[in-house]
Amino acid sequence: MASRDLFFQSFLLFILFSFCVSDDTLQATQMIKDGNFLISKENTFALGFFSPGSSSYRYLGIWFHKIPEQTVVWVANRNFPIHGFSGILSINPHGNLAIHADHEQKLQVWSTNVSVEATESCTAQLLDSGNLVLVQGRSKRIVWQSFDYPTDTIIKGMKLGINWRQGLDWSLTSWRSADDPGTGNYSAKVETSGSPQYFIYNGDKRRWRSVSWPWPWKTLPNLSNYSFVNNQDEIYFTFSGDLNSSIVRIRMDYSGLIKWSIWHEGDGQWKEFWSAPKSLCDFYGYCGAYSNCYLSNGLTFECSCLPGYEPKSPRDWRLRDGSGGCVRKRLESSSLCGNGEGFVKVEHVKLPDSSAAVWVDMSMSRSDCEQECKRNCSCAAYASIPIAGKGMGCLAWYGALIDTINFEDQSKNDLYVRVDALELAELARSSKGFLETKGMVAILVFSSVSAWFVISIFVYLWLYNRRKGTTRETRNKRLVYSIDTLPEDGLSGIESHPHLEFFCFSAILHATNNFSPANILGQGGFGPVYKGLLPNGQEVAVKRLSKNSRQGVEEFKNEVMLIAKLQHRNLVKLLGCCIEKEEQMLVYEYLPNKSLDSFLFDETRSFLLDWKKRFNIIIGIARGILYLHQDSSLRIIHRDLKCSNILLDGDMNPKISDFGMARTFINDQLHDKTNRVVGTYGYMSPEYAVFGKFSIKSDVFSFGVILLEIISGKKSNGFNVEDASLSLIGHVWELWSEDKALELVDSSLKDSYVTNEVLRCIQIGLLCVQEDAIDRPTMLVVVLMLNSEMALPSPKQPAFIFRKSINNSNSTVGEEGSCSVNELTITGVVTR
Repeated sequence: MASRDLFFQSFLLFILFSFCVSDDTLQATQMIKDGNFLISKENTFALGFFSPGSSSYRYLGIWFHKIPEQTVVWVANRNFPIHGFSGILSINPHGNLAIHADHEQKLQVWSTNVSVEATESCTAQLLDSGNLVLVQGRSKRIVWQSFDYPTDTIIKGMKLGINWRQGLDWSLTSWRSADDPGTGNYSAKVETSGSPQYFIYNGDKRRWRSVSWPWPWKTLPNLSNYSFVNNQDEIYFTFSGDLNSSIVRIRMDYSGLIKWSIWHEGDGQWKEFWSAPKSLCDFYGYCGAYSNCYLSNGLTFECSCLPGYEPKSPRDWRLRDGSGGCVRKRLESSSLCGNGEGFVKVEHVKLPDSSAAVWVDMSMSRSDCEQECKRNCSCAAYASIPIAGKGMGCLAWYGALIDTINFEDQSKNDLYVRVDALELAELARSSKGFLETKGMVAILVFSSVSAWFVISIFVYLWLYNRRKGTTRETRNKRLVYSIDTLPEDGLSGIESHPHLEFFCFSAILHATNNFSPANILGQGGFGPVYKGLLPNGQEVAVKRLSKNSRQGVEEFKNEVMLIAKLQHRNLVKLLGCCIEKEEQMLVYEYLPNKSLDSFLFDETRSFLLDWKKRFNIIIGIARGILYLHQDSSLRIIHRDLKCSNILLDGDMNPKISDFGMARTFINDQLHDKTNRVVGTYGYMSPEYAVFGKFSIKSDVFSFGVILLEIISGKKSNGFNVEDASLSLIGHVWELWSEDKALELVDSSLKDSYVTNEVLRCIQIGLLCVQEDAIDRPTMLVVVLMLNSEMALPSPKQPAFIFRKSINNSNSTVGEEGSCSVNELTITGVVTR
């Protein structure tokens, strides 16, 4: 009896291992059921069935096996999900890999669908490169491989391009969302017309464009060995390296960004080190045809016309809308052909879309290239481009000049634009006038300096004799406070700040009418804010540090040193400061509409903010934070973003203020930790409030709260609903989960809002307040989501959805460390 049981068990094991595998090879007589895997020889990659995110559907995919976070790089049945755990992968009688959705293998959902000789059986193997190959019989000929059919990701050894000889299109297509690997809206592919270049598409619409071939190697991250191949059979880009080196991937993300990331073992997460599109100029044709886009700090318009062109719609141009592009100043085509026309050099640009360009010659000097372009009346511009091993090549454009960007870090090619004789003459006069003026100025300067040198000696001697008698009142006429008397208690460094003006105390006293209570604009953690009027008629806002202020010298110095260096239309402008004896004051530009909360949470004034104004305020705040995080000379985390720190100018444009709590990061720093938590309850992210950890994602959380407050007209900290006591975030989450999100909208908006826009903003707000900081988007992605119709991922459960007691609505931070649910700025909560 025992021997019969042993035989039966052995037989079952034989059957099991004949049909289910766990090594790197799948034989023709075997299958992979849901729950079984192929593991590559060195345990680098795994193949099996998986469910992405919160989805319950099953897909066959390949992912990195050595890292804890399941990162899928290839999906077989991406558009044909399997319901339940009944999926099976096997090699069918025709020699093809096939996925069936049932155990009886009657319902096929995917197949490699290649021709295989019936006389030879096939095997499938998962290689350590991550490539799944189908190998035919004894010849070991690869008849199919997953590397030839990428989904949304390429890894080392894969190609991005096209192969004409084999009819292969190595392009990337995004997932629909984080939970759905189905074919999404965004794709990345090479276009070969004209001079080859890579594009990101949103459907059929071009979204981003790379530089044209030959691609500049030095602009790419120095992490792997790169190859750019362009011959009669194929065009592609690939990167390679030792399999034991860094784990790197390039992914066409469902957000519309193509991202290049590296796995950091120490941090246990993917770190993005390159992505596109990254700025407004990166968006294809942002400034329209015949224009040049300049990377802007937000103060100036990004678009300008190429030489010989003018805005097609001057009105739109004044409104900072350059999408209509430019047109020739003089429309007569005859003026550009055989009438003394020439070329004007536009330096250091990303050359225009080369789809309408032609390679005249792969080895031609610039002067010969110019003559070739000049002979053809249809040639609008040319460029002389270095080609490895061939010298300089000649590329000429015979269509509209679209997507030119002044971006020295990406490409340093020069574009020569065809202009008529009149334009050449105007440019020559301007240049000559400049040189003549420059010469005259030089003579005048020399003469003036000589005269003033003599005068200065006499003036110096006279001033020296009167120095002790010079009164401070005389110097006060210039409103500049002498730095000789600055206090030395921790304020060193401020006196040498190049962007600061120091106001004397008597001037501030006069400007604010002796700090009259009638001039008080508001009260913050820093102290009272007064309206002031300088003798030159300029209105200012003066923040005076109160003796009882919760903020001190460090916060004062921090704000002075940081904001004086920042220039952006969505940041409040610091004009100067006053430091005299015990007085410490900041002098800002005056914004007549005060703070956002004075409108938003006031029943009598909230109706003044219609949806259009609210949406513009949301956009402006997002752009201001993006500038702080990415585009400023410093990398700044604000740490105290809230509606009361958003000021509104006369046109209701938002400006971020109060940088006393801000911190700067070095370029590659991801996060930091503090033992002194500062900020405002209700706006602080959970990881910061509880553990003192902060990053740019902390500001993203605060922005999400502000966004939801703008839509609802309700305070996050003082929110409650009838028969329940939820935080605002919790209430929004409940409404969103029940498809009742529009019930959140402020009743004062009535019918002024656009439903789709509001729902999109609510979803973005929920994405920003997700509990895990990794799940929150960056401000760049937020700006892109707000300004486009890109597909949005489904938000995960946010932080702070707990119920709270409304009886505690007035509690503050005290000696016992109780936390406020009102808008309370925290300056000293110690974390352990």
